[in-house]
Amino acid sequence: MLDLRWADRLEDAEIAEVAAVIDAATVADGQSPVSEHVLLHLRGDQGASTNLLARAGGQLAGYAHLDATDQFGGATGELVVHPDHRRRGVATELVGALVERADSGRGRLRLWAHGEHPGAARLAQRFGFTRARVLLQLRRSLLSALAQPSLPDGVRLRTFRVGEDEQRFVEVNNRAFDWHPEQGGWGVEQVRLREAEPWFDPEGLLLAVDSDDRLLGFHWTKVHTAPSPIGEVYVLGVDPTAHGHGLGVALTLAGLHHLRGKGLREVMLYVEADNTAAVAMYRKLGFADWDSDVAYLR
Repeated sequence: MLDLRWADRLEDAEIAEVAAVIDAATVADGQSPVSEHVLLHLRGDQGASTNLLARAGGQLAGYAHLDATDQFGGATGELVVHPDHRRRGVATELVGALVERADSGRGRLRLWAHGEHPGAARLAQRFGFTRARVLLQLRRSLLSALAQPSLPDGVRLRTFRVGEDEQRFVEVNNRAFDWHPEQGGWGVEQVRLREAEPWFDPEGLLLAVDSDDRLLGFHWTKVHTAPSPIGEVYVLGVDPTAHGHGLGVALTLAGLHHLRGKGLREVMLYVEADNTAAVAMYRKLGFADWDSDVAYLR
């Protein structure tokens, strides 16, 4: 019998259990079952979210994370089931509990499925969810030909300075992503939270600045070590006032050269499927479809 328990905050031992389940699922599936957003909340500030633990015989069989409110006036959830407990109804119980919780708040519920697995689609349909958003994962080899970046006149690249550049980064980020449900609306605390992560490297956060050191755009790269080493175009943003000069392409290429210089053989990125301009740019630079994440809405 499955025991479900909601918890606004998790103890250290429970966080370790959840992390172990996520790691086991990552190894089994070749990708993380939850987003970075969930991982950051587990390791940092848990105040804006709540957690659902599912135990079977005392062991943690599954976990769900729920942001009670988002900018759409609803809730957003993600879940994971340990590989040893799959096909036993654990995911169904977790989704049912998330739906009940969202319904009691009279709000909409979005659930993310990382990797468009048929089982996730069937479960979504069973609970009355519809496909609402698609996030493409694109990949490119770093061993193939890679053009040199060509910066606009008067623009140079430098690396991020911790303790100095956070505010200007946030201002450009929020102008570049004012339309984006997760990336827009950041505060300095979102940057500092990531600066505390073991993967953070200021040398991998490239800034495009003008002669007055005014920030025009950035390419934040990331290196994943598990399940296998791969680079990521983590965030690429250009201030709307600097559009139309090829800065996005130049920043992308500069970041790819940086990742190649670290000995990586492959790079990935996530992009909204309906962001046709960005998708076209990445494909022109040699990226190809690899997988997709889907948000289902109820």
